[in-house]
Amino acid sequence: MSDLGKLRRELEDLLGADGVISDPVQLRTYECDGLAGYRVTPSLVVLPTTSEQVAESVAAAHRAGVPFVARGAGTGLSGGALPVAEGIVIGLQRMRAILEIDPVNRRAVVEPGVTNLAISKAAAPYDLYYAPDPSSQQVCTIGGNVAENSGGAHCLKYGFTTNHVLAMEVVLPDGTRTWLGGPSPEVAGPDLRGVVIGSEGTVALVTKVVVRLLRKPESVRTLLADFPSIEQAGDTVTDVIGAGIVPAAMEIMDQLAIEASEAAVGAGYTLDTPAALVVELDGPNEECALLFDAVREICQRNGTTKIRVAADDAERLMIWTGRKAAFAAVGRISPDYFVQDGVVPRTRLAEALSRIGAMGRAAGIRVANVFHAGDGNLHPLVLYSEEAGEHGRAEKLSKEIAELCVELGGSLSGEHGIGTDKACSMPTMFTEDDLATMDKVRRAFDPENLCNPGKLLPTPRLCGERPGKYRPHPLEQAGVIDRL
Repeated sequence: MSDLGKLRRELEDLLGADGVISDPVQLRTYECDGLAGYRVTPSLVVLPTTSEQVAESVAAAHRAGVPFVARGAGTGLSGGALPVAEGIVIGLQRMRAILEIDPVNRRAVVEPGVTNLAISKAAAPYDLYYAPDPSSQQVCTIGGNVAENSGGAHCLKYGFTTNHVLAMEVVLPDGTRTWLGGPSPEVAGPDLRGVVIGSEGTVALVTKVVVRLLRKPESVRTLLADFPSIEQAGDTVTDVIGAGIVPAAMEIMDQLAIEASEAAVGAGYTLDTPAALVVELDGPNEECALLFDAVREICQRNGTTKIRVAADDAERLMIWTGRKAAFAAVGRISPDYFVQDGVVPRTRLAEALSRIGAMGRAAGIRVANVFHAGDGNLHPLVLYSEEAGEHGRAEKLSKEIAELCVELGGSLSGEHGIGTDKACSMPTMFTEDDLATMDKVRRAFDPENLCNPGKLLPTPRLCGERPGKYRPHPLEQAGVIDRL
């Protein structure tokens, strides 16, 4: 019996028959995450329900020398949960218990498969909420948020996942369970909690998370402003921050993104406007009202053609529904698309958007833009048709946009991670010494390189033999062989 066969028997004894998937058809459910352009079918998928089972599964894989990849809801957009061929996927979606809500100390203890939005719903009776809010918050899990250090619209004011996780129970790559962090925001010694957050599952698996909860603000005010160009919307963002105002959120959508969103949810955005800017302020009533007037004046100074102020919570929710639906809604106007995730300094937003538009026109590829403008966090959506043979051009354009962000003084990623998608672009942002240091840190946790290998840091295999989207083999096309 092969090592993988022995591992399968061992895992079935540990988790039961319904905790191990080995059927070739069922395994294909796990062959990609939200970056559907890259697919690798794993050899096994295991579905533990407790921290102990996660630890024992990892220990078994470690003893067998088999690589493993943690996966939550699979909503990641950079291929961070892409399986490894001849490896196993450890799915954590069955671990979705909210173990404790502590309103006095404003924290919650949750399992990794709990969705982001479920935490705020559980905390709502205590007038508390969890601040980081990725657009996929209805389905993405807190375990995945920790792996990617996820953000969201309101991270402009409140910070990313790393600012809201106090402690974690983790399983190290040899199967050891331990806790990192503590009940207070700062603990003595090196910040190992911080090393795990944003490491994209390459140094440990998270099995419990202690998150910080915030008191709901006294007042929230939201406006939607149309602009005659996306550059003017970008300049407005720069001016608002330059005036010393820190909104809870500032989001921009261009015409293509608005068209897609309106077709999906009908939030009442103006269809023929080149750009729309959502600005939300929160805080004490008087402060919120004063700053809201200042933001409106800045919008008018930058040439807004229409301002819509949310009259109540229902209208505010509708404006946000339109914004948060944009990613998924783009599927209505394009059969395939890449979601890019670069960051530029806010002062260079207009330049970045102008150059992305020119790059798209030169490539003959449409690019929709919907992004966290307050952070300078761009999300260009590169639209293409696999059937029309545009995949290669779209992939090249997506990569060039990410590297443009570095050229402009920004980053390859704001919140989606590097994953499989951008590992080969890391040398554009970091020196060889930088990357070697990162690799040493990683190998201090995982010397055998079994924990989500091939992600985040470039390797010769990844850059030379990048796993791609499924394309039929010539023998398959000729009807000689079948794909399982």
